[in-house]
Amino acid sequence: MASLCRQIIRANAVRSALLSTARRGYADKMMPDPLEHATGLEKKELLAMQSGNDDPFNMKVLKKAAGTRDQPTLVPSCFDARIVGCICEEHSTSINWMWIHKDHPRRCECGHWYKLTEKAPL
Repeated sequence: MASLCRQIIRANAVRSALLSTARRGYADKMMPDPLEHATGLEKKELLAMQSGNDDPFNMKVLKKAAGTRDQPTLVPSCFDARIVGCICEEHSTSINWMWIHKDHPRRCECGHWYKLTEKAPL
């Protein structure tokens, strides 16, 4: 029993010595800036956010404008078509989804009009 206790104490002492030396070596180092090792779309998104554009992919909810045929709600897109969801009533639990195509304003079931506008791609 004494030899087993000695082995456990010795193993714990060696482990704690190794961990303390490893921790001392990394205490002064920090993670680099995420922008330094980001690539592709992630880097484009970080650069856009850094320049002040907090919604580079137009994913935020848009407020409905007047919604008439003469003044439709403008939906930005860098493609020729986009799917849009309309919450027709304030307390509605369902969303009416519809495709909006370039140069063709679309009317929702509730009567609001939507129109696609061009936006430069990211």
